[in-house]
Amino acid sequence: MKSFIVIGVIAMALGVVLGAFGAHGLKARLEPSLLAAYQTGVEYHLYHGLGLILVGVLGFHFPGAAGLQWGGWLLLAGMLLFSGSLYLMAISGVRWLGAITPFGGMAFIVGWCWIAWSLIKSP
Repeated sequence: MKSFIVIGVIAMALGVVLGAFGAHGLKARLEPSLLAAYQTGVEYHLYHGLGLILVGVLGFHFPGAAGLQWGGWLLLAGMLLFSGSLYLMAISGVRWLGAITPFGGMAFIVGWCWIAWSLIKSP
């Protein structure tokens, strides 16, 4: 579970870097709709970085909740698919990359539900 805390902290640092890059390096270069998509990617990146930290902390408090790991991996997959596709779409201008984004959103939803179910079923 310590791994999820470390991955979450690294994800948070990367989210801050990418947010600053968007605000300062991309603001004048991207059309408003692509910049908004990029900012949405950063926002969800940061939320789910905190979620990964939470998964790690919950793992120490609920060691019997075996499904927490699956939930954490799903949050990470969601981050890569959801935020990653938005970053790539915004920077490249290739709009079909937005078709990947819902798969990341689904990974987020399933991950959070999996975490909740794991906690409910934990001894």
